[in-house]
Amino acid sequence: MSDRVVAITGAFGVLGAAVARAAAAQGCWLALIDYAPEAPAGAPSGTDVLALGGVDLTDAVQAGAAIDAVVDRFGRLDALLNIAGGFRWETVAGGSSESWYGLYRLNVLTAANASRAAIPHLKRSAAGRVVNVGSAAALKASLGMGAYAAAKAGVHSLTQALAEELKADGVTVNAVLPSIIDTPANRADMPDADPAAWVAPDDLAAVILFLASEAATAVTGALVPVTGRV
Repeated sequence: MSDRVVAITGAFGVLGAAVARAAAAQGCWLALIDYAPEAPAGAPSGTDVLALGGVDLTDAVQAGAAIDAVVDRFGRLDALLNIAGGFRWETVAGGSSESWYGLYRLNVLTAANASRAAIPHLKRSAAGRVVNVGSAAALKASLGMGAYAAAKAGVHSLTQALAEELKADGVTVNAVLPSIIDTPANRADMPDADPAAWVAPDDLAAVILFLASEAATAVTGALVPVTGRV
């Protein structure tokens, strides 16, 4: 991954920050994109890092401007890691239509807008890559996961459609499908669970960065389960 230009959406969250740290350790040039205004403490910084806060990726214009800023800074784009997303636990009977619309926008539309903006630049890379974050929950939804699972199923379909669209251009598109990620929020929401069985952000980051690397040239359209011991 040394010297590859990598854009990470949702880069200020727990998983995005883990991916950013791992990518920095491997020598990447990084663009950290997030809706939050400022990067968290400990995020990579320096001349090889561009931090773009306050970007609403549900807006195609803002997504395009962010990707343009990356290319203006580094001269190219080699990989887009679509980590931006959201979650809400809600039953269908007790929930609202806004949850369905909102989760679609946070998970599918953000990835679609960022990918659309990045495609022309990724086609010019010697090894263009898109990696999305789907969910194992979208393969078999549990109670209260209807809206979230449906949105992540959309991410899976977007991944497969883009892989077909871009395979002749040498750009691969894949997705990781985690189970429960070990985050402070999940520990707080499930205090009686055993987080040792969950997926550590650093372990998920390793899989994402492999799919973003030149070594993964033969893998496209894959939905890769990363489920720990759940």
